[in-house]
Amino acid sequence: MLVEAEEWLNRRSWTAADRPLPQLLHAKRTAGAAGSISVVLPALNEEETVGAIVEALRRDLMEDVPLIDELLVVDSGSTDRTSEVAAAAGAKVVHRDEILPRMPTVPGKGEVLWRSLLAASGEIIAFVDADLRDFDSRFVSGILGPLLTEPDVQLVKAMYDRPLGDKPGGAHQGGRVTELVARPLLNLHWPQLAGVVQPLGGEYAARRSLLEQLPFPVGYGVELGILIDTLHVAGLDAVGQVDVGVRKHRHQDGQALGRMATAIMRTAQSRLPGTVLPRRVGLTQFERTDAGSFSPRTHPIDADERPPMCGVPEYTARQAA
Repeated sequence: MLVEAEEWLNRRSWTAADRPLPQLLHAKRTAGAAGSISVVLPALNEEETVGAIVEALRRDLMEDVPLIDELLVVDSGSTDRTSEVAAAAGAKVVHRDEILPRMPTVPGKGEVLWRSLLAASGEIIAFVDADLRDFDSRFVSGILGPLLTEPDVQLVKAMYDRPLGDKPGGAHQGGRVTELVARPLLNLHWPQLAGVVQPLGGEYAARRSLLEQLPFPVGYGVELGILIDTLHVAGLDAVGQVDVGVRKHRHQDGQALGRMATAIMRTAQSRLPGTVLPRRVGLTQFERTDAGSFSPRTHPIDADERPPMCGVPEYTARQAA
């Protein structure tokens, strides 16, 4: 690891236990309006897990300790009972298509996160994936801590172990796309970010004043794009990370990971100086047929990016109001 990244790792890495809840609550109250907090869960067919996450956050960080001001689930087109379960557990639920309706939506996680900036009210926004199992509210209180106590920090990523299934000894086997794609890309092209443990993790918090300046890749590249763009916009010391323990979630098959990896590589390449890429890209994968041959199938890969929200008229009008 380069010296700069190693120094950053020591200077900007914490654990959730470093900042107890009473300290965070005091810092939030001291900050006033600048300490208002929204937690956003982007959700697509997560009825099995979203309720428990919402219940834990509402109980621990809204009722027991009033740290969170708004708990928002943005449904990106679920065909199951995700919205009903989330609402019953105590979240405010908004459908992706209801936010900024003049602009047709496109599929993708980044699309939902981008639109959530217009739906959420907090000056600090924390994102949490809705497929987490055995959820602990420290995932959120941990990543909020540096934003409430360190004025120069603008983006905080959660770091954790990622078990691959429930087999013993698998604590470090998850995050395959991180290890095979994202980490090599960062080390090669953005070595200052080599100390970020979970660059693709879906649990992170940031100041609205930062997020509204950034373009959002509409698909799986959104986390890497936000990380790289934060480095360019605000500098390395604007980024921090907090150890929150163990993250358990649903894992995808190899072909789905391949499509994810392609989107992430596309996002990274688009941020390299002098790179010109086609607007539409695809990934050809193969499946063996019943006849014994290989059948190709080309999947379109999300390459679009939404512009910084600060340039959207509806957003600027709301902020002015």
